[in-house]
Amino acid sequence: MNHNGNNIESRLWVAADELRANSRLKSSEYAVPVLGLVFLRYADHKFQAAAQELAGQGGGRRKVGPVDYQAKGVLYLPDAARFSVLIQLPEGTNIGAAINDAMRAIEAENPDLKDVLPKTYNRFDNALLKELLKAMNSIPTDIEGDAFGKIYEYFLGQFAMSEGQKGGEFFTPTPIVQLIVSIIEPFHGLLFDPATGSGGMFVQSGRFVEERKKNPGAELSIYGQEKVAETVRLAKMNLAVHGLAGDIRDGNTYYEDLHHSTGKFDFVMANPPFNVDRVDKDRLKDDPRFPFGLPRADNANYLWIQLFYSALNGTGRAGFVMANSAADARNSELDIRRQLIEAHAVDVMVAVGPNFFYTVVLPCTLWFFDRGKRKTARADKVLFIDARHLYRQIDRAHRDWTPAQVEFLANIARLYRGEAAENLHDSAELLTEHFGKKPKYADVAGLCKVATLAEIEAQGWSLNPGRYVGVAAREEEDFDFKERLEEQNEELEALNVEARELEERIAENVVKLLSEG
Repeated sequence: MNHNGNNIESRLWVAADELRANSRLKSSEYAVPVLGLVFLRYADHKFQAAAQELAGQGGGRRKVGPVDYQAKGVLYLPDAARFSVLIQLPEGTNIGAAINDAMRAIEAENPDLKDVLPKTYNRFDNALLKELLKAMNSIPTDIEGDAFGKIYEYFLGQFAMSEGQKGGEFFTPTPIVQLIVSIIEPFHGLLFDPATGSGGMFVQSGRFVEERKKNPGAELSIYGQEKVAETVRLAKMNLAVHGLAGDIRDGNTYYEDLHHSTGKFDFVMANPPFNVDRVDKDRLKDDPRFPFGLPRADNANYLWIQLFYSALNGTGRAGFVMANSAADARNSELDIRRQLIEAHAVDVMVAVGPNFFYTVVLPCTLWFFDRGKRKTARADKVLFIDARHLYRQIDRAHRDWTPAQVEFLANIARLYRGEAAENLHDSAELLTEHFGKKPKYADVAGLCKVATLAEIEAQGWSLNPGRYVGVAAREEEDFDFKERLEEQNEELEALNVEARELEERIAENVVKLLSEG
């Protein structure tokens, strides 16, 4: 039976959120244990399916055991960790203690999950846990395995929205991740996310491979680093729910290179924190991960940008989210950006409009590196895409892209690279509208433009797509006040950045003049 995943996701969320509202728990206290129950329900679903396949295979002295399940890529569940056992616990049982024991039992049988699963269910009262177990048990038994992953992602997104700024630290909206993955095309190889969050970049990479009829477990080797231990656990559960495994380590990426990343990876993808100050640059001197030098500004954007660049091997690709201000930043940051461009590493830049993220309304830019492009015909070119006017309005405060819109944007990059366009998500109509019935790359005013390095130098080494793409011809009656206001707000943001930099330079010069006097 084909169930409507969205209905299941939203119905479960409504049930879980109502239960939280009636408890005294904050969203932050509630999120991880609830995601743990989604994980447990998924593990039980996979275990039951494997148990049916393995039934009758044991014979003579040999019994079916943990190794047989693990050979099928399924977590082995001892009886105490079975969802069917937990849901039928007799009245008066301490359900919190029973679930904690179940999580410990799973970790004991599956070493990759050691210290990952939540064990704080004793903080919940019995009635709440009973209702949560019932809600999770209502997921149909004939649901497809990946639907559990989508439920987990949906819950992650809802918790991120309710957490506000903190939520943005562990969750990147799925369409943004899908576009990053679709442009860098991680078909096979070593993947790295040095700001892992809850692991969404890896999950969407797995989906990308599956859509092309390959096994992500065999094609992808996953490596991650994340400084918040609780978020590392979220990521490991997220991978497990999607049938993936990876080496995710707990560490501060600025100061610790736990995977010895320099020159190692085929693909790097990330959504790092923007505009971080007070990074101790004295600890970063002589670090090979910063080949273009350390920025003088007290801002970590160009530390992250170099981390992504230096982790790539000679043909590696990277895609990441970055604050708009980085595309036009001045002084030492401009010098680093110029070196990146002259190294023929920058391949594609995509401007994203406001309201795509749960935590900030400001727009952002997606950067894409390709260290193999220096040996191609596009060595001295960069593709700029302005996607600010392409979106689906979810509600008054939030936007996203449809799967067709994501594929359309990725297809622009494919045409630019001389690759065939894809139509797995019905983007053909959008592509025909802009590039004709036999799509071939061409600059489209207001949408995309391929600029040469000479043109970029003439623009002061700016990587802001708006400077290159121009404006589409628009009928006067199509004037959209809200859109125009957003554009002007973005321009004001860039001018404010420049103003702050000028203030800093003036202050520095005043200090010099006074000290010389």
